[in-house]
Amino acid sequence: MSKKALLAGWGNLPLLWAEKAKMAQEDFIIISIAEEITANFSEFACQEYTINLSEFNKLIELLKAEQVSDLIMLGKIQKAHLFAGFEPDIRLKKLLAGLPNFNDDTIMLALVKEFTRSGINVLPQDYLLQDQLAKTGVLAGKLTEQLKTELSFAFTTAYNLGQLDIGQTALTKNGAVLALEAIEGTDQAIKRAAEFGGPGIVMAKCSKKEQDLRFDLPTVGLQTLDNLISSQAAALIIESGKTFILNQAEFLQRAAANNLVVVAAGHNKGELIFPWQK
Repeated sequence: MSKKALLAGWGNLPLLWAEKAKMAQEDFIIISIAEEITANFSEFACQEYTINLSEFNKLIELLKAEQVSDLIMLGKIQKAHLFAGFEPDIRLKKLLAGLPNFNDDTIMLALVKEFTRSGINVLPQDYLLQDQLAKTGVLAGKLTEQLKTELSFAFTTAYNLGQLDIGQTALTKNGAVLALEAIEGTDQAIKRAAEFGGPGIVMAKCSKKEQDLRFDLPTVGLQTLDNLISSQAAALIIESGKTFILNQAEFLQRAAANNLVVVAAGHNKGELIFPWQK
């Protein structure tokens, strides 16, 4: 079995993966991003390191020294760090300077290519986590015809947003776009939409048409759910097979208890497919 490394950003997804890897008796180390530490990995009997976002060369050399074959990147890393006095090391500065833009895919694909050139394979983010992905269907609550129309509009908007590599989330109400996620993240976009739209907003989260499974798979968790509930949102639509639902049983139970409809739709070769179209 090859030795693996978990590069852990913000949130609980890295911790969940570590638990799965331990159960699968994987040989792995944990490298936490200092600026994004949230999870406590002390229960795992494996080597743990912490690095800063700016220390890209140190990261590569650490992976080589530990003889890591496969790397998995999980957890959010806020792109806003790039605009807050960020001082990358020479290796990262050179990599960033060669990019045409700082869009998410542009940055992440360049990093993946650099890992690959260094002999380190980057695993898809659903490795050991496929049971956490949303399945197609109405997962909580009951649909109305009016809500179907709104969910279709919101999901199409989020899908189109992804093609521009800006964000994954759109929030709408009554056929109007209230907020589109950019650098501020999902939770702030929800709050902004609620400020303008009031109760009844709808949120859609969707991956890109040809999503690279090695990075940036959409994720929803209890914090996002709490923000939707407190905003009195009407529904959430996500992409089946490509969206993680953290604490899935509790998430869906709480959504149903608070009258929040949750739907998982998909797309196939650019065609959007909704559960009610089967």
